[in-house]
Amino acid sequence: MKRAAVVGAGIGGLALAIRLQSAGVDTVVLEARDKPGGRAYYWEKPTEAGTFTFDAGPTVITAPDVLEELWQLSGRRMADDVKLKPVTPFYQLSWPDGTRFNYSNDDHALAAEIARLEPQDVAGYGRFLEYAAGVYEEGYVKLGHVAFQDVMSMVRAAPALAKYGAWRSVYAKVASFIRNEKLRQAFSFHTLLVGGNPMTASSIYALIHQLERKGGVWWAEGGTNQLVAAMVRQFERLGGTLRLGDPVARIDTLGDLVTGVRTMGGYEAQVDAVACNADVVHSYRDLLKGSRSSQRAAQSLQRKRFSPSLFVVHFGVRGTFPDIPHHSILFGPRYQGLLADIFDNGVLSEDFSLYLHHPSASDPAMAPEGHSTFYALCPVPHLGKFPADWDEIAPVLEERILAEVQRRLIPDLKDRIVTRFSYAPPNFREDLAAHLGSAFSLEPILTQSAWFRTHNRDDAIHNLFFVGAGTHPGAGIPGVVGSAKATAALMLGDGK
Repeated sequence: MKRAAVVGAGIGGLALAIRLQSAGVDTVVLEARDKPGGRAYYWEKPTEAGTFTFDAGPTVITAPDVLEELWQLSGRRMADDVKLKPVTPFYQLSWPDGTRFNYSNDDHALAAEIARLEPQDVAGYGRFLEYAAGVYEEGYVKLGHVAFQDVMSMVRAAPALAKYGAWRSVYAKVASFIRNEKLRQAFSFHTLLVGGNPMTASSIYALIHQLERKGGVWWAEGGTNQLVAAMVRQFERLGGTLRLGDPVARIDTLGDLVTGVRTMGGYEAQVDAVACNADVVHSYRDLLKGSRSSQRAAQSLQRKRFSPSLFVVHFGVRGTFPDIPHHSILFGPRYQGLLADIFDNGVLSEDFSLYLHHPSASDPAMAPEGHSTFYALCPVPHLGKFPADWDEIAPVLEERILAEVQRRLIPDLKDRIVTRFSYAPPNFREDLAAHLGSAFSLEPILTQSAWFRTHNRDDAIHNLFFVGAGTHPGAGIPGVVGSAKATAALMLGDGK
């Protein structure tokens, strides 16, 4: 393979492109939007006070070693291009009754936090941690960077999955160790960060807990957008080409081979292989219209379960708030019922839970001097379950979310707001071609994991590959970077 094209400049696509270019493959990355990053997009909002920087997400960086590898391939250091800073506590969790819980990987501090809510759960947490360490070793270290291309690969993984009871949900597994309901929520919510319902996502996803404990939680100075910019620098330094603002219109095929790509702006490239970091349904249904096998794959994909969408309110405010940590989870009055409304019932509930991102807590430069940058993220049903008029709903939900942040954290918030805007499910569909406006692609349940997920190499078109949230191992920065490693191995002949 001498030349390849990567469709989509998300973190997974850039990670794959760096690996290919490091191996001597002339690689072009084609991105529809005006900036790279995919879901890790960003906005700069100028005001009279100065400029606020808002990351679209993801905002939680874990497993920095998998990112460091992308520089080590060419004998360089990631730190030369971007600075990662540790975040502690990882999250501050709070409930409507005023209970707060600081979650970190400081064993003594965490034990004290657990004991404050339920002394008997300190020992139970120790047992859960042993379980999480086991699934981390089996599910992430051994399998997280390996492509599942045939059913036998799933059969080989079955003993480990059975050993750890992968058919049980994360919440059920946590509940088997921990008695206190708030602590059950505290140690099961992590699947929401990759689009999974704690009540149905396989317990194998408890590995996220160990991933955070082992590698920490980090912040890229200047925002996640600076991690993306660093990846672009590394890719272009190696000789790669990034084309922005020119959506791919078509992937050309001839029989069981891809022959090239064409963009809406008229650019054409003849390549030896194409890897799609775009939405998997969009890739098969829209970009591969000339392939019958791809149209069948699109139909099959559309019958699967997709993760929910998100409603995100970005706001810049006057003042600084040292008591509000970088990451907060504001749980609502319900947990299981709210999750059922989001994932199953397609109901936009009166109550909600929020993830509050406060980057200026770690990096004051994200806001003008004397100001702060926030976003409040609310999981909502995707457009297939809740096909409502978001032009009408968005302003109402935005007000309700800001009112909740004001009630629980900043009493005079609305008087302090300098700039604000929101991002809704239709934006995911329009800006990212995300099927149903899903924020995380396929829902991470056991029957849609590993071999049951979109394969890293297409079954019928032998030089067509996939990378990113819709493939194994799934969403999140470690997931999409892991998928890039698995896909690169296949493309370079090192995989099966």
